[in-house]
Amino acid sequence: MATRRQFLVSTGAVALGSTILPSFMETPKKVKDVGIELYTFRKEMMADALGTLKQIATLGIKEIESARSTKGHYYGYKPKEMKQVCNELGMTLRSGHVHIDDQWQQTINDAAEAGQEYVICSSMPVNGQNVSNYKKVAEIFNKAGEDCRKLNMKFGYHNHEYEFERESGQVLYDVLLNNTQADLVHMQLDLGWVIVAGKNPIDYFNKFPGRFPLWHLKDMDMAKKHSTEFGKGGLDIKTMFRNEKQSGMKYFFIEQEEYSNTPLESMQHNMAYLKKLEF
Repeated sequence: MATRRQFLVSTGAVALGSTILPSFMETPKKVKDVGIELYTFRKEMMADALGTLKQIATLGIKEIESARSTKGHYYGYKPKEMKQVCNELGMTLRSGHVHIDDQWQQTINDAAEAGQEYVICSSMPVNGQNVSNYKKVAEIFNKAGEDCRKLNMKFGYHNHEYEFERESGQVLYDVLLNNTQADLVHMQLDLGWVIVAGKNPIDYFNKFPGRFPLWHLKDMDMAKKHSTEFGKGGLDIKTMFRNEKQSGMKYFFIEQEEYSNTPLESMQHNMAYLKKLEF
């Protein structure tokens, strides 16, 4: 028979355990506020923008990033119209891919009218795979960041794989990061192109903490060097999300450019994958 002392010791241990355990037993996190880069549905958006946006909304997408098209940045809509359509469908037009060209001021004026938080340059404004050119581009990006800040928006740049080439012993993407102001140039890291370039996104999160508020979440077929559905490629998606704080990630946008069948079927797969994901 247990003594009163033994009983008190055992019940005290239980009580202490119930106090201590929650402090180190973290509840697994789930992915939320999924976004999409509309280039994923580029043909569909050109053919029927409203119908496509309605389909996207039914998938549970919350954040929208537009892409430049032959119908403009908003697929034939005016900036305010695009904002309104997204809002009515329960989505936010958060960002947009643009070029820095002779229409730059009009581009950012439109983005401000559309209510965007981010304006993302989707490709190098000046060609040249060398350190000198990347330093020039950094100056252009700092100025673009100032332009966007005047309109209460944030400017950023979206990488491909070529920015990770080396010249004069330096990784060109690192040159860009080292010569842009963190408060003016908010990088959108395309995770898929990073791994195709043979780099690890986590290394960049650690080397440049907080510099990547936006992601393109893109799994990649490493043999074919093109995008694929989640879980079929070389990107460790769970590890990416486990390191989102170090990245500074605020929003992510799924982008898939190649599909097993159709964009809609690929996105249905991707959304099901993320729904099950815990990190």
